[in-house]
Amino acid sequence: MSENEKVLLITGAGSGIGAATAKLLAPEYRLVLSGRRIEPLEQLAEEIGGSDRVLVETCDVGEWDQVQALADSALNAFGRIDAVFANAGFGAGRGFLNESPEHWKSMVLTNVLGPALTIRATLPHMLERGDGHFLVTSSIAGRRVLPGSLYSATKHAATAIGEALRQELRGMDDGNRIKMTLIEPGMVDTPFFDNRPGDSALSDDDIARAVAYALEQPASVDVNEILVRPITQPL
Repeated sequence: MSENEKVLLITGAGSGIGAATAKLLAPEYRLVLSGRRIEPLEQLAEEIGGSDRVLVETCDVGEWDQVQALADSALNAFGRIDAVFANAGFGAGRGFLNESPEHWKSMVLTNVLGPALTIRATLPHMLERGDGHFLVTSSIAGRRVLPGSLYSATKHAATAIGEALRQELRGMDDGNRIKMTLIEPGMVDTPFFDNRPGDSALSDDDIARAVAYALEQPASVDVNEILVRPITQPL
């Protein structure tokens, strides 16, 4: 690796926003891609650069041992982590009488504990380097409450995690060069939805470009929140 070549770790990279971000930024970054299934990660890695430039690891972000192992693998492979995109997440149908308690539990662990554990596993390295960038996928649902939506509650938590990290970093002498960005998509046409919204929604590429925008800012600029709606979305 060149000393100037940066490393980006992406959770939830097997499809949707994570995969689109990996494709967009592959020319600029070495990549660490994680998800629950290895096959789509391996296919994506082959498409964007192969094992010389891309490390793939299975990881359930709700399990601390797996997240810690992911961070260790990234550092062993590339020696550094410059940016972390805590993107893994999934939803549930609205209504407190819908979905199973097991589905709810898995969603809460992934959407809430997932970004927290991802931060915990990688923050010591960034503090040691005195530099870095965290990005967390929240949602427009993390700004306003949706009727009967436990998913909305998990995204409010993700928003709070991101802002809590930003405030903590600003209060640390060794954390004042580490950035924090919340990515808050409106409706996006990705496999997240059982019934795809199609042309009325954003594409995953639209959100990937928002991630790239945050990452390309000068060292003195910390873009804290990016809310992106399709132009047809009223709320």
